[in-house]
Amino acid sequence: PVEGRWLRPWVVVLLVALAYVGLTLVRYGGDPLSFALVGTQYSQGDSEGTQGYDGQFAYYIARNPVGGWQYCDVPSYRYQRILYPLLAWALALGQPGAVGWTLIALNVAALVGGTYFTERLLAAHRVSGWYALGYGLYGGLVAGLRLDLTEPLACGLVQAGLWAWERERRGAAGVLLALAALTKETALVAVAGVLLYLALERCWREVIGLGLTVGLSFAAWQGVLWAWLGAPGVGAGGAMATSFEWLPFAGLLRAATISWPVFWVLLAIEGPLFVLPTVWALIVSARDLVRGRRHVWVTVLLVQAAVLPFLPFSTWREPLAMARLAVGLVAATLLYGALRRSRRVLIYSLFWLATLALLVNESALPV
Repeated sequence: PVEGRWLRPWVVVLLVALAYVGLTLVRYGGDPLSFALVGTQYSQGDSEGTQGYDGQFAYYIARNPVGGWQYCDVPSYRYQRILYPLLAWALALGQPGAVGWTLIALNVAALVGGTYFTERLLAAHRVSGWYALGYGLYGGLVAGLRLDLTEPLACGLVQAGLWAWERERRGAAGVLLALAALTKETALVAVAGVLLYLALERCWREVIGLGLTVGLSFAAWQGVLWAWLGAPGVGAGGAMATSFEWLPFAGLLRAATISWPVFWVLLAIEGPLFVLPTVWALIVSARDLVRGRRHVWVTVLLVQAAVLPFLPFSTWREPLAMARLAVGLVAATLLYGALRRSRRVLIYSLFWLATLALLVNESALPV
């Protein structure tokens, strides 16, 4: 049939992404900067102005890679995510007026590309590629498209790297994962999952190879930032960010110390979307390892889930921020479901599409 030849999950994601971009541009008079959510606090130095959102920093860097740090809340933290704005600058041929468009185009391509590689990873385990829509239409990634964020490119590169790994192209996998880490540092969580698997299998040469490929490039860029901007980029977040927690889910529980009604609302949203899936992932991945059912997708799932309980209050207090940080868990759950050929896991993973509701009300976005 014709649809079998051309109607694939990545095509659906492409059509949805283009429609979403088009509708957003119509809503805001064709202004591409409506995606960046530029705030006057940083663009104009107005301390009483609007804050804007994270995408504005990618825009400032893409507009002027050398001088954009002057408009960033925490320059080294923002500049460690260099690949996305740098590619946008290159595609715009260095023209500041064009980077607003290239940031959008890059994220459309990245979202579609990540869906394509997720589809291929699922098919490699003889599972329907249509479950890849759980990745491509996940609210945390679609938010990246809407807000000029780094997640679509970082996660797309991770999925491409894992696909290369599945094809036993270790060198290509290492390069792609290194690029993902230079797009957003959270990609290192997936790398840690792969390294854990290799260590459990005592593949020490591959541990060293992947560790050096990803670690040296990341450390080198951190060194450049330290020498140039006075500090390395690694940290818990930008302005107003709180530190990582020591106790599991303490970041969510802290909301109760501020307001019980707010806590119950957050728990109602984040409990089924992030807390319960995290606990489940920790249990099933640890159980599999204890039983000797080792696989790289199992260790990636374990490490992705192990990080989330310790995220700071500044992340847990915003469901949209949690949706962004949980992208790795969503992708890893899909791969685990494919590995175990579990229809239940794959179907349940589609419930994460409910995160799209976070984007329905434009007035609720962090404008």
